[in-house]
Parts: sequence; structure tokens; C-alpha cells
Amino acid sequence: MRSHLLNDTTAEHYRRSVTEGVERVAAKLATTERPFTGVSVDALSPLIDRIDLDRPLHDTAAVLDELDEVYLRDAVYFHHPRYLAHLNCPVVIPAVLGEAVLSAVNSSLDTWDQSAGGTLIERKLIDWTNERIGLGPHADGVFTSGGSQSNLQALLLAREEAKTDSLAELRIFASEVSHFSVKKSAKLLGLGQDAVVSIPVGADKRMQTVALARELERCKDSGLVPMAVVATSGTTDFGSIDPLPEIAELCEQFGVWMHVDAAYGCGLLASLKYRGRLDGIERADSVTVDYHKSFFQPVSSSAVLVRDADTLRHATYHAEYLNPRRMVQERIPNQVDKSLQTTRRFDALKLWMTLRVMGADGVGQLFDEVCDLAAEGWKLLAADPRFDVVVEPSLSTLVFRYIPAAVTDPAEIDRANLYARKALFASGDAVVAGTKVVGRHYLKFTLLNPETTADDIAAVLDLIAGHAEQYLGESLDRAS
Repeated sequence: MRSHLLNDTTAEHYRRSVTEGVERVAAKLATTERPFTGVSVDALSPLIDRIDLDRPLHDTAAVLDELDEVYLRDAVYFHHPRYLAHLNCPVVIPAVLGEAVLSAVNSSLDTWDQSAGGTLIERKLIDWTNERIGLGPHADGVFTSGGSQSNLQALLLAREEAKTDSLAELRIFASEVSHFSVKKSAKLLGLGQDAVVSIPVGADKRMQTVALARELERCKDSGLVPMAVVATSGTTDFGSIDPLPEIAELCEQFGVWMHVDAAYGCGLLASLKYRGRLDGIERADSVTVDYHKSFFQPVSSSAVLVRDADTLRHATYHAEYLNPRRMVQERIPNQVDKSLQTTRRFDALKLWMTLRVMGADGVGQLFDEVCDLAAEGWKLLAADPRFDVVVEPSLSTLVFRYIPAAVTDPAEIDRANLYARKALFASGDAVVAGTKVVGRHYLKFTLLNPETTADDIAAVLDLIAGHAEQYLGESLDRAS
């Protein structure tokens, strides 16, 4: 069994095995004609269930054959131009190369004596991101597993910086379309979901700052403590960007921690055309970025950034066997000192490889392309009487629903849209997402693939309309 350990004596075995796996995936990518096969849970589950994990195949080729049957054949492929559903981006090749390197070397980024150069590379990328945001000379941060963890850590720091010892007094303010992780973080931090004050949004799906000012004043008058305002730069449903300069003014006026959840909108940090849409982010106390959403990185690659490095002390614990206090005096950099995680992958390497091969402008150009595509899609939807589109995109998301001319019952229209999404997924021809707007069911395109075209969007809209019309026709037949 030692022949399977990766070391100096098995380097050739490693090369052959990984090459064989890469060739299988490359062949699959080259021949994938649809984003999904349409396989059902009932069809796929028995294939997994029949595998006896206590009876290994002892042959890489045989295992790869089996993997094709249970995974590769039916995987949902984000690289396909008609995958239009969630915040999943196609990935760039330099980042995939970085993934292969970091997995093989297997550094852990918690302490210097486990990572050395990896520690410095991550710190360099944190500094680079902070410079792009404009947080100032005392900024810092750390890579995380994703936006939910980044938001959790940011709100932990805000809680600890708040001027009260009573958790029951603390309040967090976020728009009604902010990410669910805000409420989840409040619960994990001992505040409860009720501690999150929901601020209404306007027709543009951006936080209404007049309402925010009113709620902050009410909080103060009630003897409660405003702990943080979460401004979203790229809401999950609409890609909307809250008015950051106005929110920053209110946070300064009321002495409140300002957190910007830019998990989606962080791609604008590299944008050549739309960087101005993030104006005001430089005034934040903390920022969430997800490189695996809009920097075209493999999952996971995220970070939380802070204006004042000293606030990261709230996540610091020392253990003699890991990061004893003396290491601080010896100026030994241990990333675990500022992370909620201990053992942690060297995910920063993927972004490092991307920037060293493509450059930030290359990444920004790709993100600009999907923003431009969304603007084209908006025009298509706005001009098509079959569809109602909710809001003009700030990033690359379109929310809409099919509106049949002959049907006026909103519940029946809901059912037609739900059916169309389900039928489209089952066909495998395209994958789209769904959400609710004012209680009604809508469909969603999240455009993160520069290879997607306006023709793809038009074709998928026709498919959606066709499935919805089929449902409505069958519904009329049943009724008669």
C-alpha cells in the first residue's frame, strides 16, 4: 500500500495517475454538448448505492471508468455557455494548475512552519486586494472557505468592537435582499436572527438609506446598540449594489461598523469599465470577497479584509503546540492568528497563478464581458412581451418570469414558471435558477461565462416559453 503514498519514490506513479485523470476530464470537457444530462435522483442513486467501498478495484483506470459512470457523465458543467443558474463561474486554467500544485504539496496555511512561502504569498494577495479596495495602510485580512465564513468573521469582529457587554442589545442592519448568511451569522454569534433589522429596498433592489437612517435612530432611541450595517455589493438574487457612500456616511454618523458583502461584486475590483460602481467600498471596516465567484477561481477561494489589522485579534488564540505567544515577539507570521480555521488549504495559490499568468486586467476583462452580456440580455427581455423582467442589472444577473398572454391567474403563472424551470433542467438543455419576488415565482439567469452569447440567452428564453406553454396547454386539457 505504500506505493500509493506521494513521495520521492512514487513520483512517476503520481505523474501517470494524474495525467490519466486529466486526460479523462479534458476529453469530457471537449465533448460535453449540454450543461447537464437531466439524470434524476432515482436513476443515479442506485449506481452509487451498489458500490461497496470495502472492496477496492486496485486499478486507477477501472476507478476512472467507474467515476465516469457515477460522476463525470452526469455532473453539472459550469463551463457550458447554457449553464445560467447560480453564482458558479467557469474557471481559468492557471487557477486549475494552482489547484493541482497545492493539492500535491498539501501545505496547511495555519503556521509558518507548515507553509513558509505559502504564508507570504497569501499575505501578498491580501495586501493586493486591500490596495484595490483602498482600505488604507493598516489593513489586513485572511483567506476563508467562502462568503458565509467571511461574513461570519466580519460580524464577529463587529460584535467584539461594539460598546456593550449585552448581546441582547446588539442589532445588525441589512437589506431585505441581503445574503442569508447575515441572519445565520447572527444566530451563530449568540444574537439570534431577530437581531438582524431588515431594511427595505427600492425598485432598483438597493437598500433605502432613508429607511436605514430611520432604523438606526430608532435603535439608538430604544437604548439598543447598532453593531453593524451590512451593505451588499452584488446581491445573490439581483446583483444589486447598495449605495455605499450614503451608507458609509450613516455608519460614521452613528459610529457603526460598516461591512460590505462584495462576495459577488468583487469582480469589479479588477474591472476596466465598471470599477466606479464600487465607490464607497474604501470606507468599509470589513469586506467580503469571493474570488471563486467573479475572479473565475475554483471553489474555494474567498477572503475577509479589514481596515484595522488590530481588530483581527478577536479571532486570535494561542496554543503552545501550534502558535505560542513568543512567536509574535519573534515576528514569525502564523496565519492561524487571524483565522477562524486551523488547518487550511493554500487556496491563495490559485489566485496567485491567475494574476501571474493573466494579470488583473485579464480577469477584469472577462468580468466586464459578462456584465455587458447581462445588459444585452436585459434589452432582450425588456423587448419581449412574453416576459416580465424585474430590474436592470448592475452586475450580471437577470430576474424575470414568463407571462402568458391568455392567463391572468398569478398562481397559475407561478406554476408555469416552476414547471418550465424543472422541465428545462430535466432536459439538460440549459440550467437556470429561480427565486421569489414579492411572493411570486421568478426565474434567474446568473451570467458568469464570457462564452455565453446573446443568442444563447434568446434560445434559452424560447425553451422556457415552450415548456411553460406546454404546461399551460396540458393544464387547460385537464380542466376541460
